[in-house]
Amino acid sequence: MQMPIFEKYIDELIEKSTLDVPVWNIEKAREGKVAGWNYIDGCMILALLEIYQATGDEKYYRFADAFIDHRVEEDGTIKSYSVEEYNIDNVNAGKTLFALYEINGKEKYRKAIDLIYSQVQTQPRTEERNFWHKKIYPNQVWLDGMYMGQPFYMEYETKFNHKKNYGDIFHQFENVVKYMRDPKTGLYYHGYDASKKAFWCDKETGLSRNFWLRALGWYSMALLDTLNKCEPDESCQAEYDNLKKVFVDLIDSMLKFQDESGMWYQLPALGGKEPNYLETSGSAIMAYSLLKGVRLGFLPEKYREYALKAFHGICDKYLKEKDGKLSLGGICLVAGLGPEDNKRRDGSFEYYMSEPIVEDDAKGVGPLLLAYTELRRLPD
Repeated sequence: MQMPIFEKYIDELIEKSTLDVPVWNIEKAREGKVAGWNYIDGCMILALLEIYQATGDEKYYRFADAFIDHRVEEDGTIKSYSVEEYNIDNVNAGKTLFALYEINGKEKYRKAIDLIYSQVQTQPRTEERNFWHKKIYPNQVWLDGMYMGQPFYMEYETKFNHKKNYGDIFHQFENVVKYMRDPKTGLYYHGYDASKKAFWCDKETGLSRNFWLRALGWYSMALLDTLNKCEPDESCQAEYDNLKKVFVDLIDSMLKFQDESGMWYQLPALGGKEPNYLETSGSAIMAYSLLKGVRLGFLPEKYREYALKAFHGICDKYLKEKDGKLSLGGICLVAGLGPEDNKRRDGSFEYYMSEPIVEDDAKGVGPLLLAYTELRRLPD
């Protein structure tokens, strides 16, 4: 796959999007709703900003800034965002504010960063002191949520709060390792209910039933991006070094399940079980984590080969041309656990297979763009 073709695909997505209706937010489109403030668009805009940093092409910055500017008021309030919702997913889009504020210094972005940090400060917690995933999911920790919240938290502490809460961040990761990691495979379960009451969890361990690819991917990014935003000193060097080991251990465990195509299965530990399928979003996240992990020196150079195999495997299988337009398929639209009034989302194999598989959704496109930015950073 030639890189100019991939850039053409990115440009087509931007051209077909408006500030209120981005084509990559399939969930909102299916609901017939205007996109507000959400992790899906946050992932995509962050990817566009990374492409801008990697290529210097202003069009990516201009769209990203216009998209976020459209949602943030002059006083720092954010349209359709509520702290009291206590949805850790909504923290994710706040990462774009750091990047934009650094570029253009808009004061309203600085105020919006503080607003989102106020959610981090008051987010409900489990008895082990981990953030609840959402207010509607009491006492639950999901791997996804570690990516949505912790890198933002770490960046704020580093830039604006004199690193005061580094210990809290490291402790939350330590709990995930303690309670959610499977020692046999080295993989992590999708969710953990500290109260052990949720209908989907094991009543002794509090764990969900399966290892879900995209959640594992988000978690790898959580580790990587949190480490990248940290500036360790003597007081936390041991915790920082331990978190690096956790990242490397996860990558090594995931590589055992990489398919010969370069991709991973929707449920990676059950690759041969029908109708399990090779899934784009989680595979793209793993490609990004491998490439960035090598660039930052957390992984040996040889790991880049696994990343390139994943990236090109995705493009070969799922990046197709139709009527002169490019489209990326094989993307699981959404997967979750509960809530109590949605017993279908029970964490079973059958449940993960039942969720829609879509094209051009940001949860697949965004990570593939991030992986692409890492490829652009490689020396010629």
